[in-house]
Amino acid sequence: MDILQQISDQIDLGDDEKVHELTTTAIEQKIPVKKILDEGLLQGMNIVGQKFKEHKLFLPEVLMAAKAMNAGMELIKPLLLSDSIPMKAKVVIGTVRGDLHDIGKNLVGVMLKGAGFEIIDLGNDVTPEKFVETAKTEGAEFIGMSALLTTTMPVMKEVVDQIRKENLEEKIQTLIGGAAVSRSYAEEIGATAYCYDGSNAVEYLNSIV
Repeated sequence: MDILQQISDQIDLGDDEKVHELTTTAIEQKIPVKKILDEGLLQGMNIVGQKFKEHKLFLPEVLMAAKAMNAGMELIKPLLLSDSIPMKAKVVIGTVRGDLHDIGKNLVGVMLKGAGFEIIDLGNDVTPEKFVETAKTEGAEFIGMSALLTTTMPVMKEVVDQIRKENLEEKIQTLIGGAAVSRSYAEEIGATAYCYDGSNAVEYLNSIV
């Protein structure tokens, strides 16, 4: 069986040691690093993402798959950098100020990373200033915000307002998600998009990047 297919299969099974071993072999076989990324690692995470969407896999299995993918990513990252192969785009993510929930946000990060995006995760309880400053410093094109509590939703509007105030709408798009928010709230505050889960965030970003 093709080694890239094996890498993809082992990610689906969540076996990080096997993925590490197979990725090492693929590198030794001089398989182009972009091919290892696209047809091995990302292919595996795409399958996992699809199964999660169809409720055939659950959160613990997705996290195991992500850990397996990272085992391969760590090996090829230096090669990607030396070949100047860019990631698709940079996304700053975090749970907004006053909100300490992060399981949903972590899952979105995992899915986006698995789809080839570079993720800068600010954790939880993140201020509007931190979101915007990080995006500017890192040259990120997207800010993804999560809120589980209705009381913390206004923080999302503060981020959108700050981006407007600094005339950064052309450079930085805002995505919101989490149990507290909806598509109509995204429209109300002027956020670029509402993404209801990790798979939806991947679909949306892939469609515009």
